Amino acid sequence: MAENITMKARDTIMAKAAECFLTIRGRRYNFMMMKDMEVKIEKTKSKVARLGAMMVGHKSCGMEGTFSGTAHYNQSVLRQALKDYKDSGEDIYFEMQITNDDKTSRARRQTVVLYDCNTDGGILSSFDADGDTIEESIKGTFEDFSIPESFTLLNGFLAN
Repeated sequence: MAENITMKARDTIMAKAAECFLTIRGRRYNFMMMKDMEVKIEKTKSKVARLGAMMVGHKSCGMEGTFSGTAHYNQSVLRQALKDYKDSGEDIYFEMQITNDDKTSRARRQTVVLYDCNTDGGILSSFDADGDTIEESIKGTFEDFSIPESFTLLNGFLAN
């Protein structure tokens, strides 16, 4: 029986060891006000009836990309994009780059770039007399992505 290899705790990725950049109309912004971000791909599938099979089959036929996150309420760039859309009718698409980079982990770093990002909307103004700080939700879609840097495979991950 093969020896069971255990992941080292140090090889987890520290949640705060990340950066997020947005490029809007040729200007690059360090979106350091982001507290969290989640980027998802959902596959579109068709149901496939199969003669002689009781179970319905499934065929992948597309994908949809979404992002959602929470930011400190201290930038107007995305609000200005909403205003520009209202005033001109021209919607604003942008690029988002997210890198996880934990120097302690042997997995090292991963960079994902999202293309043709478009917000679902946003908060124009906010306050909270009982609160400490103001946060806002940032949600949207994207139409393509690349992964120019991938995590390094950890020792023992590839089982042969």
